[in-house]
Amino acid sequence: MVKLFLQFLLFFAIFPSSLFRLEHNATMTSKAMERGFKLILGSQSMARKRILAEMGYDYTIVTADIDEKAIRTDKPEDLVVALAEAKANEIISKLGGESQFAHDPQPTLLVTADTVVVYKGVIREKPTTKEEAREFIKGYSGSHGGVVGSVLVRNLKTGVKRGGWDKAEVYFHEIPEQVIDDLIDDAVTYKVAGGLTLEHPLISPFVDSVVGGVDTVMGLPKELTEKFINDVL
Repeated sequence: MVKLFLQFLLFFAIFPSSLFRLEHNATMTSKAMERGFKLILGSQSMARKRILAEMGYDYTIVTADIDEKAIRTDKPEDLVVALAEAKANEIISKLGGESQFAHDPQPTLLVTADTVVVYKGVIREKPTTKEEAREFIKGYSGSHGGVVGSVLVRNLKTGVKRGGWDKAEVYFHEIPEQVIDDLIDDAVTYKVAGGLTLEHPLISPFVDSVVGGVDTVMGLPKELTEKFINDVL
C-alpha cells in the first residue's frame, strides 16, 4: 500500500495538472463554441481526449478504420503525417464527404493524429505480442526512446488543412523486472505506440526526464494543434 501511494505521488509530481483536470474541465466554457465552430476528434485515445479537453475544446468523436500497417515510409516523421492524413480521409468518407459540410453556417474542424516511438533508429508502433512488449519496455530500462507525433487539422467546410509533427525524448531509470512483467500483462500496453505510456502508475516512477513536450509523448502536441486550428479558420 505504501509503495502504491508513493507511485501516485510521483505520478502527480510528473503530471501536476492531472490532479485538477476534472474540476478544471467541469467549469470550462468550450473555446470551439465561443469561436463559432464544431470540432471532431478522430481518435479514441484517452490521452488525446484529455489533452483536447485541457485545451478548452468540446468535441465529438469519429474514428477511422484503416490498416495502419499498409502505410509504410522510411522516416518516422513522414509515417505519422501519412497516417494522420489517411485517418482524416477515411473519416471524411465515413461522414459522406466534405460536400456535406460546405453549406453549414459554422465550420467543422477535424483533428487527427498519430504517434510512433523511435528506439535506436527503429520505428516502434503498438506491440502485438507479449514478447514484443517485453522487448520494447526492457529496451527503455536505463535508456531512452524518441517519440514522434503528428497532428492534422482540416476545415471540412472550406477544405483548408494544416499538418505537421513534433518530437520528444523520454529518459528512464532502470525498470525492475517485476514492473516489466506487470506492464506486459496490462492491456493498455498494447494500445499505445512502443508500449509506452507516461501516465501509467507503474511506469511513471521510473521516468527520469522528458526532453520536449509531455503532450507530444502522450499523443497530441498542444502548440501545433492550437496553431493549426487558428490557421484553418
